[in-house]
Amino acid sequence: MSVFAAPGAYDRAITVFSPDGRLFQVEYAMELVNRGATIMGIQCPEGVVLGSEENIEPLEEAEYSWKIFKVDDHVAAAIVGLSSDARILIDQARIYAQSNKLTYDEPIDVEVVTKRICDIQQMYTQHAGVRPFGVSIIFGGVDKTGSHVFGTHPSGTYRGYKATALGAGRETVLAILKDEYRENLSLEENTKLIVKCLIKALEARQLPPRIKIAIIPTATKQLQMLTDEKIESYIKELGSSK
Repeated sequence: MSVFAAPGAYDRAITVFSPDGRLFQVEYAMELVNRGATIMGIQCPEGVVLGSEENIEPLEEAEYSWKIFKVDDHVAAAIVGLSSDARILIDQARIYAQSNKLTYDEPIDVEVVTKRICDIQQMYTQHAGVRPFGVSIIFGGVDKTGSHVFGTHPSGTYRGYKATALGAGRETVLAILKDEYRENLSLEENTKLIVKCLIKALEARQLPPRIKIAIIPTATKQLQMLTDEKIESYIKELGSSK
């Protein structure tokens, strides 16, 4: 008897579709993403803002735990899911960005590096003996065509967004974004909006307000990580405006 004859056996191999057309291993990977720390990204004419929750243990050194990575001077990535899986994909994104610069003597487009990483993720859904990457990534950056935010899926698909969120607080964040996001918001206003969204997502799960923010202005195309002091000032401003 085939191993796939038993009910529920369609999740035993990544390459086998269930009778209703599902790849369960990919869905399991997405469930891992949905339980991870909240990440989000917003783009506007003035640039891109990425934000993430930082759930750090009391005895852990903060500088060794992060969810936002520099891919190139003009591109950053926020990750949710297995950090070990994400590290490999971020390394590949960095290599591809540098290779593009050496080959074409220009910075890589944000969508190009996103598509490259999704090609790798898709390959790991189509071969026996492997498993999908248990991670989703929000790429944000500014290239010659403007500011962009892209979100990836463990299946290898990606979408472009004006504003998006992934992780455990996704529903809370999206509800706020649908009410308050506007295309004409400034970079400063979007930074404050991301702080508000992440704080609300953490409060909903009764977690302390510990977040990280990165911005890439269109004017400079240079990634900037906001200091803890700057983020704290936004949190205090948010608290005083209630």
